[in-house]
Amino acid sequence: MTSRRVFVLGATGTIGRATVAALLQRGHDVVCFVRRRAGSGGRLAADDTAGPLNGAELRFGDAIDATSLARNGLRGERFDALVSCMASRTGAPRDAWAIDHGAHMAALSAVRAAGIPHMVLLSALCVQKPLLAFQQAKLAFERELMASSLTYSIVRPTAFFKSLSGQVDRVRQGKSFLLFGDGTLTACKPISDADLADYLADCLDDDSRHNRILPIGGPGEAITPKDQAEHLFALLGREPRFTHVPVRLLDAIAGTLGAIGRIVPAAAEKAELARIGRYYATESMLVLNPETGLYDAAATPSTGSETLFDFYARLIAGDASVDRGDHAVF
Repeated sequence: MTSRRVFVLGATGTIGRATVAALLQRGHDVVCFVRRRAGSGGRLAADDTAGPLNGAELRFGDAIDATSLARNGLRGERFDALVSCMASRTGAPRDAWAIDHGAHMAALSAVRAAGIPHMVLLSALCVQKPLLAFQQAKLAFERELMASSLTYSIVRPTAFFKSLSGQVDRVRQGKSFLLFGDGTLTACKPISDADLADYLADCLDDDSRHNRILPIGGPGEAITPKDQAEHLFALLGREPRFTHVPVRLLDAIAGTLGAIGRIVPAAAEKAELARIGRYYATESMLVLNPETGLYDAAATPSTGSETLFDFYARLIAGDASVDRGDHAVF
């Protein structure tokens, strides 16, 4: 394995931290470009950021600002690759177009000017059916990256463990598990932070992952929300209890907020968040077969070793924690 000099964006998120660790483990020289105050709500000061990224060099600035990125980040130095785990925090339209598209366009411009040959981009599997603003923003940048002269690796993961852990505390408190519909409307192959980080890091050396869009899930069979609930109750030694939420309730909420949003801008943003909730309640995080229009678990590649149920067991035992930040729903 060749040691490379790697510039990382989005290093302070959970996937970003894991990816920096994976790059360092492979012997790469890693430089992370981060904000002075990072994390959800800017709660992390520079010293807080440095701890989880131990072994990497930290440089501070604003990734949305191309001048800051070039002057404070790249500094005219040589890098072999840029790895971006940067993403909008809420998926709201303004945030999505500023980060998922705008900040990445600034990065692409800086990377091309610096002569960096390879960009590894953490995207999302849901862009294959782009009905939401953040999906459209991500997809628009993907097209720009593919049209550039750079070697690219566009990684589209399925569901993250943190996104599927929101009801663990709820169930531990004796409450029911909330299911949309009958709990089998969707399925996914969840992937852990560490397994996804390994996959991203290995894109640097694996030529088969160059100039490709790479959907990827975790190990095992695809699971539904009902499967998640049943395993969680079993781990806790309790009889399953469900509350079924009709999808039409999300439609009503989104419709009402959308109507109000024509007058009150803040309501329009909340309407988009409701549409995001509906999307994940009704669309599987699996590869979409373009010929049939159906989600295909068998066509969704798998990697890694940790399953969601392994993670649930560690959460319940107190051997793991989850920081869901702005992604919390329940």
